[in-house]
Amino acid sequence: MEYNIEPTNRYLGIYKAKLRTAEEIAEYIEDDFVCACPTCMGEPKAIVHAIGERARRDEIRNVQHHSVISPGGGDYLDPELAGKYYHVSWFTSAASRAGVQEGRFDYMPAHYSQIPWLWREKVSKLDVFYATVSPMDKHGFFSFGLVAAETLAQLERAKYVFLEVNDQVPRVMGTHVVHISQVTAVCEASYPMPTLEELPLSENSKRMGAMIAEMIPNGATIQFGIGEVPNAVGKLLLEKKDLGIHTEMFTDSMVDLIEAGAVTNMKKNIDVGKTVAAFCWGSQRMYDFLDDNRSVELHGVDYVNDPYVIGKLDNFVSINAGLEIDLLGQVCSESIGSRNYSGTGGQLDFVRGSAISKGGKSFIAMNSTAKGGTISKIKPILTPGAAVTTTKNDIDNVVTEYGIARLRGKTAGQRAKALIEIAHPKFRDELLFEARKMNLMI
Repeated sequence: MEYNIEPTNRYLGIYKAKLRTAEEIAEYIEDDFVCACPTCMGEPKAIVHAIGERARRDEIRNVQHHSVISPGGGDYLDPELAGKYYHVSWFTSAASRAGVQEGRFDYMPAHYSQIPWLWREKVSKLDVFYATVSPMDKHGFFSFGLVAAETLAQLERAKYVFLEVNDQVPRVMGTHVVHISQVTAVCEASYPMPTLEELPLSENSKRMGAMIAEMIPNGATIQFGIGEVPNAVGKLLLEKKDLGIHTEMFTDSMVDLIEAGAVTNMKKNIDVGKTVAAFCWGSQRMYDFLDDNRSVELHGVDYVNDPYVIGKLDNFVSINAGLEIDLLGQVCSESIGSRNYSGTGGQLDFVRGSAISKGGKSFIAMNSTAKGGTISKIKPILTPGAAVTTTKNDIDNVVTEYGIARLRGKTAGQRAKALIEIAHPKFRDELLFEARKMNLMI
């Protein structure tokens, strides 16, 4: 059966009345405006570029662009536009990292689950919400495609709403839709969505992935963060049965699990039969898989990442990455010393949610060393200035290529001993010496 998704004459008339060029939309922007787009895949490239061109002509100043993860290339990242049109990062990525570390961009500390609330209740103002969307359906609705996350909160708060209609945005199921009546103006563009290259897995990642995969039972519901280890775990779960997915980021490895039949979502306590995520980033193959696929739904991150929602799912398994950890179990996943590197994201949301889950468990994975083996990532204390992402009171399992340290329910001394045992062998004596200096009983 073919479905008619062409808009009716009524909604098509409203659409045409609101249709502008990207350059015409950019003319709405005034000095000191706060603009925002959804996480990662929601960035409207043509509108952003048109605003950047106005900034280059010195027509606007002090315009902020807020987003969680920039896929790269946006004009607000241009050093020449500092003070005119610039980024405020809610999760620093490779594209924005240098600007944040050099002080050209600002950044927002936040748990991912709380970002919609921050937009609704705490951020002082939001002048413009702009986003790229799939074409309008017959009822006048657009899909935000590959991202739900904070979209509805930004939409509700903004004074102006601008949509960039892109015929290459997949129509993904879920709550992340907007009606033509809610929109100030639309423009049209056509370009492929940014993809995320899948890098080869290191031997360490494969080793850690295998250890974690062994601890995931049939019927578990899983969440993967960004990184090699989560990808490695995904590749090792193909023989599991009746897995579920409830995750902030939908990844290519999850497509593999669904197509292999390892994921059915039928053992979930909520959202039975549905894969649930907040946003998607991966290959074009993934985007084609998601288009009009009713087994996958995107929802707001205030639902997906809510620890109490996560806790309703039995045997929930969360897998995320860390940059360093101290002997008490404090994890830094977002800075190198005082230099911002990424963001809090949803790590603690899922660590806490898995703790509530019946049979749940969480894993923080990291290589035992950095900088070619010259630095231990397990340290007596965190690097001065380091941001604590997962607290000592929340930590569960820590994984390196040397094993798994199960920290929940252990004393400070027992934790130190367990972590030293999974540190690189050449640093163990030093760590033991420092632990004794700290009067840890190990």
